[in-house]
Amino acid sequence: MKRTIFTLILLVGCLFFTASAQCGLSRPVKRPVIDSKWVNPRIGTGGHGHVFLGANVPFGYVQLGPTEHTRGWDWCSGYHDSDSVLIGFGHQHLSGTGIGDLGDIALLPLTRRDQSEVIFSHDDETVKPGYYAITLRDNGKPYVNVELTATRRTGMHRYVFTADQDTMLLRLDLGQGIGWDSPKQVMMEQRSPHRIVGYRFSKGWAIDQKVFFAMDFLQEVTLEKLNGDTTGIISAPNLYPVTPLQVKVGLSAVSIENAIENLEAENPDWLFSSVAANAWHAWEDELEKIQIDTDNEDDRTVFYTALYHTMVAPSVFNDVNGQYRGADGKVHQGDFTNYTTLSLWDTYRAAHPLQTLIHREKQRDIAQTFLNISEQQGKLPVWHLMGNETDCMVGNPGVPVLADLVLKGFDVDTTAALKAMVASAMRDERSMGLLKQYGYIPYDLEPEKETVARGLEYALADWCIARVAEVAGDKENHDYFLKRSKSYEQYFDKTLKFMRGKDSKGNFRDNSEFDPLSTKHRNDDYCEGNAWQYTWLVPHDVHGLVKLFGSEKAFIQKLDSLFIVEGDLGDEASPDVSGLIGQYAHGNEPSHHIIYMYNYVGQPWKAARLIRRVLREQYHNSRDGLSGNEDVGQMSAWYVLSAMGLYQVEPAGGKYIIGSPLFNEVRIDVGDGKIFTIKAVNNSDENIYVQSAKLNGKRYDKSYINYRDIIAGGTLELVMGPKPSKWGTSKKSRP
Repeated sequence: MKRTIFTLILLVGCLFFTASAQCGLSRPVKRPVIDSKWVNPRIGTGGHGHVFLGANVPFGYVQLGPTEHTRGWDWCSGYHDSDSVLIGFGHQHLSGTGIGDLGDIALLPLTRRDQSEVIFSHDDETVKPGYYAITLRDNGKPYVNVELTATRRTGMHRYVFTADQDTMLLRLDLGQGIGWDSPKQVMMEQRSPHRIVGYRFSKGWAIDQKVFFAMDFLQEVTLEKLNGDTTGIISAPNLYPVTPLQVKVGLSAVSIENAIENLEAENPDWLFSSVAANAWHAWEDELEKIQIDTDNEDDRTVFYTALYHTMVAPSVFNDVNGQYRGADGKVHQGDFTNYTTLSLWDTYRAAHPLQTLIHREKQRDIAQTFLNISEQQGKLPVWHLMGNETDCMVGNPGVPVLADLVLKGFDVDTTAALKAMVASAMRDERSMGLLKQYGYIPYDLEPEKETVARGLEYALADWCIARVAEVAGDKENHDYFLKRSKSYEQYFDKTLKFMRGKDSKGNFRDNSEFDPLSTKHRNDDYCEGNAWQYTWLVPHDVHGLVKLFGSEKAFIQKLDSLFIVEGDLGDEASPDVSGLIGQYAHGNEPSHHIIYMYNYVGQPWKAARLIRRVLREQYHNSRDGLSGNEDVGQMSAWYVLSAMGLYQVEPAGGKYIIGSPLFNEVRIDVGDGKIFTIKAVNNSDENIYVQSAKLNGKRYDKSYINYRDIIAGGTLELVMGPKPSKWGTSKKSRP
C-alpha cells in the first residue's frame, strides 16, 4: 500500500509539472512552437560526448544534476551513461570538456547516516530541459523521488521520501569535486531552522574557485557536521505524504550575502512546478529562434538537442546586484551581464558565429566580458573558468571572437578592443616571444612543443587583429599583424605538402622523425591532431594556402586525399582525434572548417556530399550520439549551422559558406523583428547538391552569403538536385 501511495504522488507531481509547463505559468498562454520532446538531453552522455545532464536554464550559472565518481576521462562532466553509482546532486557542472572540474555543493538523499553513495538505474531517470527527476531505491525498493529544477543562479530540489522513513536525511558534501577539483577551504553553518549557508573554495582546473551558497528549506531542519565542515547530515521529520522535503539553493562567486540575495530575487516562493515550468519556457524562448521544416523526427530531435547544447554555456557569472568576481580575484560592480566558461579554442569556430545570428542581444555583454577580463589580467581570455584563466589550449582564441563582433558591427568600443587584442598578441608567454623573434615558433626552443598548432592559431588571430586595425584606421598595427598572419607559410613544407615543425636554423624536422599520421609525435608538433589535419588550419587565407600548394589542382588533390587516407594514429593517439573520415577528424575542432574549403576552389558539390555524410554519420539520436567531445557547444554548433546550410570559415567578419541544408525550410529569428528563411526546394537525401539559388527573389550565384544580408532578413532559396551543378563554381562566385 505504501508503494502504491508513493507511485500516486509521483504521478500527481509529473502531471502538475506537465500541466504547468503547457499552461505557461507567469506568462501569456501561446501556441507552443517547440515541443520539449524534441530535445533529448541524453545525447552525448555516452561515448566520449562528456555532456552535462540535469536541470538548468539557458546560459545559467547553475547546472544542477547527478554526479558520479570520477572514473576517467569520460567523466569530465561528472556523469557518464555507463555508470550507476550516484554520489550527489551537484549545483555546477561542465558540458563536453576534456578536463573535469566543479561538482560544487552536492546534496544526496539517504536511507542511513553513514551512506555516501547510491546505486541507481537510468531507467528511473526523467530529464527534459530545465527538469531532472529520478527514483532512488534501496535493495530494489523505492525510498525517495527526486526532482530538480533551476533558475539562472539557483537550484531547487523536491524530495518525496516513502513512509518507511521516520526521518528525511540529506548529505551535504563540500569535499567532493570532479576530476582535478579538490577543496582548499570549506564552511557550513546553520543560521536558522530554515537556512544553512557556507562556501567552498577549491583548486582544480580553475585554480582558485570560490562559490558561496545559501540553502533554504520549506520545513525546519537540523544540521549535524561530520569531518569538520566538509560533510553535513541534514535531517527533518518525515511528514509523508503531506510535505515533501523542499530545498532552494542560491549560489554566488562573491559572498554568502549575495547568494541569499540571488535566492530571494530569483526563487522567492516554494512553487516547484512553477519554477520548472518557467525553466522550460526560458528554453522554449531560445529554441524557437530557429524553426525547421522536416518530416524526419530523429533529425528534428538531433537538431533541437544540438541547439540546446549550444546554450549550456557561456554561463552567467555575476549576481543580481551586478557584482562579480573578476579575473584579478577582486569583486567588481558592473552594469552588464558578465560571463564565464569560455572554451574559446573550440567555440570561436562555430558556436560564437551562431550566437551572432540568434543571440545578438547578448553580444555587447560578451564583448564587455572580454574587455574587462583583458583589463584585469592583461590579456583576452584563453579558456576562462569561474573567474580563472586556465590558459588551456593553444593560440589566442579570444581574439577571433572579439574581432568578429567588431567586424559585424556590434556595440563594441573598437579602440578598446584593438588595444586588448594587441596586448594579448604582444606578450612573450605561450611561445609568442619566439614568434616575435623568429617570425615562427622553432620547435627546438619551445619546451611545451605543439609549435605548428601554436603558430597556425596565432596566425589566424593576427589576421583578425589586422582586420580590426584596418577598421580603426591604425595602419601600423594593420601592416604588422597582416604580415604576422602570413607566418603560417613558414611551416609549410612544399616538398611533402604538409605543415611541419621547423627549428631555429630554419630546417624542417628530419624526415625520419616525421609521420603525418601520428597524433602523438615524440616531438609533439601538433595539438590533438596530426599533419594531415593541421595542414588546413589556415581559415583566414585559404587562397594563400592554395598558392603554397602551387596550383588549385594540387590543393584539391591533397584535400581529396584527406578524406581517403587511413592508417595508424600511433600507440599514444589522443582520444580527441575521433570521428574519422580518412584523416578528417570531425570529433575534434581543428578539422571543422576543412570541408567548406571546397567552395573556395570552385567545387561546392564535394563539400555538399561530405557535409551530408557528417550530418548523417557523426550525429545520432542516441546516448552515444556525438563523434567527439561536445566541447561546450562547438560540436553541436557545427551541426546547427551545417544543417541550416551555412558555416563561417574565416574566423571573423561574417562570410558564411553555403553548404547543403538538411531541412526543407529553416526560419531564423535574427532579431529586430526580422526573419531570415532558407528554403531548400526539392530537398531530399538524394538531392543534396545546389543547382541554383535566389536571394530575395533575385538570382544568386555566390557560394557564400554575408552576415549583413542574413540579419537584414529575407529569403535564400536553394534549388536542390541529385547531381553536381555549375552553381558556385566560377571565380566570381567563390568566397
